[in-house]
This record gives sequence, C-alpha cells and structure tokens, in this order.
Amino acid sequence: MTQASFDIVVFGATGFTGQQVAAYLDEFAEAPLRWAIAGRSAGKLEALRNSLTARPEIIVADAEDDSAIDGLVARTRVILTTAGPFARYGEALLRSCARRGVDYVDITGETPWVRRMIDRYQTTATASGAKIVPFCGFDSVPSDLCAWLLSEHFRSLGKTTREVRAFHRAQGGINGGTIASMVNMLGSTDRHAFDDPLLLNPDALRSADEALANRDPALPVYDPDLRTWVAPFFMAPINTRVVRRSHALLSQWQQPYGPRFRYQEYWDLGAPMPLAAATAAAFGMGLMQSAMRIPGAARALAAIAPAPGDGPSEDAMDGGFFECRALGIADDGTKGWALIEGEGDPGNRATVKFVSESALALAVNRDALPGGRNRAGLLTPATAFGDVLVQRLRRRGVTIECPTDQGSE
Repeated sequence: MTQASFDIVVFGATGFTGQQVAAYLDEFAEAPLRWAIAGRSAGKLEALRNSLTARPEIIVADAEDDSAIDGLVARTRVILTTAGPFARYGEALLRSCARRGVDYVDITGETPWVRRMIDRYQTTATASGAKIVPFCGFDSVPSDLCAWLLSEHFRSLGKTTREVRAFHRAQGGINGGTIASMVNMLGSTDRHAFDDPLLLNPDALRSADEALANRDPALPVYDPDLRTWVAPFFMAPINTRVVRRSHALLSQWQQPYGPRFRYQEYWDLGAPMPLAAATAAAFGMGLMQSAMRIPGAARALAAIAPAPGDGPSEDAMDGGFFECRALGIADDGTKGWALIEGEGDPGNRATVKFVSESALALAVNRDALPGGRNRAGLLTPATAFGDVLVQRLRRRGVTIECPTDQGSE
C-alpha cells in the first residue's frame, strides 16, 4: 500500500450515527492523527465539517461508485463506515479494503451479509494483511469481549472454558438506519441464514451436531446462578454468532476457549414478576421474527419506521444505559463473572464509542494488537482487538471488570 494521506476516513459521516462518530473523533482522536469525513453529499459534508473543531478534509464518494470508493480507500490506513444497510452499500468498500490491505471497521449486525463477505474476501484480506472487523457496535462488542475476558481469566488459572451465559439490560432508542438494516436483512432472499447458529464459523467448524447443540432458545428459562427468569435476547441471533466465530478462529490459531465451549445470551428484564415478563418478551420476540418473514412485512415496517438519518433526541440518548453481565463456567466447574456496562443508550452512544475506539485501536495501537500484523482477514472485535480495546474503552468511561462478583446481585 502506498503512503496514505489519512489514518482514518469516516464513511457515511453525514448519517445519524456518522455525525456522532465525527463528533467523537473531533473530541477524542489522539494528535497528530489525520482523519477525514466521506459520503456522497458535498453540501452535507461541508456543513458537518464546519461544526467540527478539527475541520477534517472532505472526500465525496458514492457507495455504489466502485471507482470512487477504491480511490477513497487508497488514501487511508483505516476505514470506519456507518453507511448501511451494509448488504446494499457495504461490499465495494469492504472489497477494496481487503484487496488493498486497508483496515476496516463497521457497525453492521447483518450476519448473512457478513457470511457472504467471509466467503468472498477472507482469503484476499488474509493475503493483503487487512484487518476487516464487522460488528464493532453494541452488536457485538460487549458480548464478544465478555466471553473473551472470561476465557482469558480461566486460561490464567490453567483452565479451559466450558460455557458462557451473558445477560443483558439496556435502555435506549433506535435510529432509522438500524431499522433500515434490519428490514433489509429480514426481507432478503437469504434471511433464513439468520437462523444458523454457526453461520459465521469457518466451514470446517460447522456441523449439524454443533448447530443443534447451539440452537437459539425460544422460551424463558430460570437461571439458577442469576436466580431469576430470563428471556431470549433480541440481539442474540447476532451476538452469539460473533462470539462463536471468535472461538472458532482462536481454535484455528490453537487458542480455543475450550474443547466443549458453548455460548448463549439472555435478556434480564429486572421486572417485579420475572416469569410473566420473560414469557411476554419471548412471545413478542418470536411473533416479531415470524411476522417479519412474511412477504411484504419488511416493507410495511419500513413505511412506518423512522427514516435513515433520523433517531432519538440527545436527551433520550444520554439517558440510556447498557449492561452485559456474563457467567463463565470452566470445564472443572469453576465459575466467574464478567461485567461491561456504561451510560448512554446502546444503539447510539455506546455504538459510537465502540466503533470509534475500534478504529482508533487500528490507527494508533496496531502493533500492540493480538496476533500482530500476521492476524488478518475477517475478524471479530475480540480476535482483532482483545485487551487493547478493553483498555481504550475503560479510559472512555466504560466499566469493564473480570472477574467480578456483581453477577448475582
């Protein structure tokens, strides 16, 4: 790769999430980091630039113009993209990064699209040295880091990890871009791939027996360690696949979590009548997923949902929170807890922090990342960043503890 003009380019910078990312980098990017904003509207980019202290350079490029996208990628070391739905607008950018050896992060939760990108560009990215890291938002940084932290904790004790169960609590809003991505994914022809619990695993580590053992829960369950009823978590069909890919990749690199590793996650509603609340949540989630697969249902939701570019108010985003508590069980029965929590709603404030710090880790701390420069291809947050991201997030106010005794409060 020739000498790049920029360390990070934010693509989709004028969207609802992209503007927040630009503001975050404006405040927290380490000097003398060079960054730019990019998108298809010169006018909107100019307005955004004028609102930022750093006055970053502008790059105009349409996601569907392969030549413009390739020219953009050639100018940077890292691409941070928030421009979804990624199945519609993401491939040219990812492909160019994979070919040119440019690092890449995004906030997608579109697992079928990422599966296609793995099939098409894993070999290319590995050969070029590009670290391609999807899922760097709320889906799926807390889940992936919690499972990794617990595995590392048990490894330090000379033990292997048999099981991790994560429990989520959250409050916040949703923006139009997220809904557009969900609608596009569940309305696509490959939407049934969403149900495969091993969707993101390398082919050699996918089997019918393993898929059955890792199938998604559909009903509320009583968790004896949390001592309450919990429901299936609505983001589990994304997060669990990412955690399982982390384990699968690390297994290929002789660093598995454990030979019988299993991962699931749940929604801890914290309700006064937990069984009733968990039952209602499980029923509602199942009904929504079934309804969204009816032809035309996705388009009907899109018609009434917030448009891309719209989202919650500043007060609503600031008033949210997220919490991921995870229980790990080693093969000898030893238990441990991990906790990741923070202020600000998960889909916006937390996602912006996670993806921005992921990009900064690539731009500033690349030589300290796990696996060094030889670890490339389509990675996960845990396998790409490990403790580097943990420390960066801690410095920005995210509570990350492992082990912790907060699991059974």
